[in-house]
Amino acid sequence: MRVLGLISGTSHDGIDAAVVDFALRDGVLHGHVTATASTPYAPELRARLRAALPPAATTLAEVCALDTLIGQAFADAAGAAPRVDAVCSHGQTVYHWVEGTRALGTLQIGQPAWIAERLGVPVVADVRIRDITAGGQGAPLVSYLDTLLLAGLPGHPAALNLGGIANITLPGKLAWDTGPANALIDAAVVRTGAHPAGYDVDGALAARGRVDEGVLAALLAEPYYQLPPPKTTGKELFHDGYLEPFLGIEPADLVATLTALTARTVADAVRAADVDTLVVSGGGAANPTLMRMLGAELPGVRLVASDELGAPRDAKEAIAFALIGWQTLHGLPATLPSCTGAKAPRILGTITPGAGPLRLPEPAEAPQALRLTVSEEVAR
Repeated sequence: MRVLGLISGTSHDGIDAAVVDFALRDGVLHGHVTATASTPYAPELRARLRAALPPAATTLAEVCALDTLIGQAFADAAGAAPRVDAVCSHGQTVYHWVEGTRALGTLQIGQPAWIAERLGVPVVADVRIRDITAGGQGAPLVSYLDTLLLAGLPGHPAALNLGGIANITLPGKLAWDTGPANALIDAAVVRTGAHPAGYDVDGALAARGRVDEGVLAALLAEPYYQLPPPKTTGKELFHDGYLEPFLGIEPADLVATLTALTARTVADAVRAADVDTLVVSGGGAANPTLMRMLGAELPGVRLVASDELGAPRDAKEAIAFALIGWQTLHGLPATLPSCTGAKAPRILGTITPGAGPLRLPEPAEAPQALRLTVSEEVAR
């Protein structure tokens, strides 16, 4: 079954897509990644989305409009992909309601009916809330893929995704958001006008700047870091207003300090878990300054790109949602209670039918491992 995974992450800069052709053999799910793509949001849409996100106030009229416009943008991205049998769309998170360490609700927008109408195939969407209703965090959902993908690796491996927020998975044991990855770095670049791209291209600003130890200490005093996992966070906490007390220092120094914050908070989590191999993915994995700082914090830990396990670092989350779609359509849970904190595994999402009758595949046995391969076109 060919499933298209779609997601726009915490950085809300565009839509990542991955087509995976899945086949289950002898308890192992084999996934061949045949296509990946990243489609930026139109500047006007991204600006409109940013203006509506917390802590800004918005209206139900604007939420409705953004649900439609983002749904249409996802449909456009899906329409550019090769032909598939089904889609799993994460949509765009606009609010993740957390009090203390308890997740109470979550809202992803990007109406999936636009995708179903465009492609004529079933679309799995709204995938986080079922885990929350079972007492879980609704995140990090990538922990299911991580656990299957890292199955059989020697020692004490863990997976790290450096998106807008950083999350870590101890396979089959625990998963949580460690804190910001790119969220505050990007916000600092935008607020200070340090680079027209709106992010620290190749980590050059951080490399040029100096870490302000006083500011770093103040940032590390954030109570979130002391909360026990499983826990989740997002732009509801780590938004650009969070930086107001620190905007007086030189922009490059601020970016360097925020990069050090990400490296330190990730490293604290890795050290506490006695990890010896860290499989890294996400946009932050392409930031050489961040990776250099992380390596300096973790001299005894081997850092491995997720590409080595068949999951291109920029597409791993899209692959994870393709996997969630496959699981849901085969009547299988895609959560691990030990990772999200839920009382039991749950089948995720709702299904929007495509054209014609909705025909689901026969239920399958839960896979025990995942093996990914990548087409030559993707590898290039």
